[in-house]
Amino acid sequence: MIEFDPTLVHEWLSRSARRHPDKDAIVCGQERWTYRKLETCSNRFARALCDLGLERQDRVVILLGNCAETVASLYGTLKAGGVFVILDGNTKARRLQYVLQNSQARVLVARSSLRALVAEALEALDHDVRVVWHDTNAPVGAPPNVSDICWNALVADGADESDLSSVAAGELPRTIDIDLAALIYTSATTGDPKGVMSTHHNMISAARSIIQYIGNDPDDVVLDALPLSFDYGLYQVIMAVMFGGTVVLESSFVYLHNILTRIAEEKVTGFPIVPTMVAMLLKMRDLGGYDLRCLRYITNTGAALPVQHIRSLQQLLPHVKLFSMFGLTECKRVGYLDPDELARRPGSVGKAMPNCEVAVVDEQGNCVPAGEVGELVIRGSNVMQGYWRDPAMTDKAYRAGPYPASRWLYSGDYFRMDKEGFLYFLGRKDDMIKTRGERVSPKEVENAICELDDVAEAAVVPVPDEILGQAIKVFVVGRADGLNEKDVLRHCARRLEPFMVPKYVEFVPALPRTAHGKVNKRELQTVKGG
Repeated sequence: MIEFDPTLVHEWLSRSARRHPDKDAIVCGQERWTYRKLETCSNRFARALCDLGLERQDRVVILLGNCAETVASLYGTLKAGGVFVILDGNTKARRLQYVLQNSQARVLVARSSLRALVAEALEALDHDVRVVWHDTNAPVGAPPNVSDICWNALVADGADESDLSSVAAGELPRTIDIDLAALIYTSATTGDPKGVMSTHHNMISAARSIIQYIGNDPDDVVLDALPLSFDYGLYQVIMAVMFGGTVVLESSFVYLHNILTRIAEEKVTGFPIVPTMVAMLLKMRDLGGYDLRCLRYITNTGAALPVQHIRSLQQLLPHVKLFSMFGLTECKRVGYLDPDELARRPGSVGKAMPNCEVAVVDEQGNCVPAGEVGELVIRGSNVMQGYWRDPAMTDKAYRAGPYPASRWLYSGDYFRMDKEGFLYFLGRKDDMIKTRGERVSPKEVENAICELDDVAEAAVVPVPDEILGQAIKVFVVGRADGLNEKDVLRHCARRLEPFMVPKYVEFVPALPRTAHGKVNKRELQTVKGG
């Protein structure tokens, strides 16, 4: 009998559990969860959610951090017909309250150690939220709308093999692939976060395309030190479950020694990174002391890597394929550069991934000639449905096509495309610097500065200037104390057009980061001086 590919995200877990029941699905610290255990626990959680009164498309907020229980909770939510919302484990009460209110969540899954934060967030809500405590019953004195449900009791070990098929279709709400699967709240630096709506079809389409170009198979072991609240971190799990691989979950990439040791211990083959992690890697003097022979590929997205960092990484790990990629939460992934093209076009983020189409357009929506600057637009099954409860923002992000599914998502990012169709990221529209009558890409200036051997990282921001309109300021993280402002400016004068040379240079020990590891440039713009 032919087995067709599943159309729902959670059905991929059930299929992998049937095919590889005793294989490790999630490794987290000393815990090892097989596909059998992950399927069983998610089934039990789904039934418990239905018993709580969860209805089709109700939202469930998960506040557990990077752990196997988060994974079981998200799949259980989907099996119950719900929509999962994962928040970072360090989320503050104000953000939690906003997400619970905005999403109108019916259930919150949280650790009991966060009971004070949860109580503060629940206090201002206009609707009831049932709380499932991960590791204990509700504490004495908990708010009246906090239930005494214990996650561990709901999904206790000891289930037999029959649990793999114990969730029959008739027991749970019907779900189809155009139903919402997830709300991913963007890490807005100003204003309130936006909830990006993705259906089962959106998520499966995006994941399938990425799996295709990376070439994943069931033997792959992926180390995921990125927050599961971040789409880049979340999709490592979604993808691995689809291809039947193993995910090694880490709570943070701050302790790089532990990460590199873990890669050797678990024979990790895939390592998703962000530029911050590369900067940390390149600072290490004893990288050769770690056995990284098992690594097959490294991926980067979130922000483009400086060209010099790419070259340094290739020298350190010549046997590893490096996928330089570009994406945004609204469509998960846009494009990737084939590792074989890195030597020829290290500054490119490649072409559109499979089943995705891109263009670079002017303000009227017309394609610009090769080499000219314009806004990147995207269409495909990977593109989100819109922003949750924000039709005005959704309408602003889209332009209609000849039929509904052909609409284009406007990224808000400036790009140029060469004659062969390769894309080059220049910066967010809001981040472009207008100085001396010219438009300057911060990324181009940062790349040039990172060519200096003693520069670990660089971040360029605009500062007000009475004469220039905006002046260019660069914050530099050095590898050594010998580098000074004159060295940086002299190098820029040699490498850049005169109007692109920074007016100010400030050395800092580290750059401020968002929860997802991106440089927080708005915080840099509040720094006094210059």
